[in-house]
Amino acid sequence: MSNNQFKKGELYSFITGKASTAIARNLQKKFNSAGLKITIEQWSVLYQLWKEDGKSQQELCSATFRDKPSITRLVDNLEKQQLVRRVPSESDRRINLIFLTKQALKLQEETMQLAEATLNEALEGVPPDRIDICKEVLQIVYDNLR
Repeated sequence: MSNNQFKKGELYSFITGKASTAIARNLQKKFNSAGLKITIEQWSVLYQLWKEDGKSQQELCSATFRDKPSITRLVDNLEKQQLVRRVPSESDRRINLIFLTKQALKLQEETMQLAEATLNEALEGVPPDRIDICKEVLQIVYDNLR
């Protein structure tokens, strides 16, 4: 039995996509205004490494929902900016582990503050109970399609 409460042709994914894009654009503007020379895509990689440094490129693919060529390009550019370094795995030389540099660690607090400010703006006027419901529903949708 279908649980689809949406009208035929109603693309709710369009709404979530628009919201996600609006948040990313707003955060990128904040990065630019602060003089930070990183993109949202690069920040998403740094964010995963701030959570757990020394991930493999494959782990970064999974964590950021990007393909191998995209992660390779992002890591290449982060390496050029001296924000990460590749270190061959001791157990498997075919695998590179990605580690943050001191310069990247210095970016963490400032970028996280900007991200928090962006989310606060995005959620202004939304009651906390509605945010909880939205998070719960989106998690179920994600889990169903994983």
